[in-house]
Amino acid sequence: MPDLNGMMLFAAVVRAKGFSQAARETGHPKSTISRKIAQLEEQLGVRLLQRDTRNLSLTQVGALFYQHCDSIRNEVEA
Repeated sequence: MPDLNGMMLFAAVVRAKGFSQAARETGHPKSTISRKIAQLEEQLGVRLLQRDTRNLSLTQVGALFYQHCDSIRNEVEA
């Protein structure tokens, strides 16, 4: 099972549409968020985000995983 904190940080990156904004919103350093997402991708054996120097987008698997993370976040916050 993936790390819950990593899942929540992944969801924050998706909602914020980037690492920098997610870092500001969560109070975590950008490097920590990047490392957590890399660990998630390693654990799952899939790429969740397509990254380049300016853009960030979800892979197909990333979109499904985001839905899963978001539903868990909603349950935790309820």
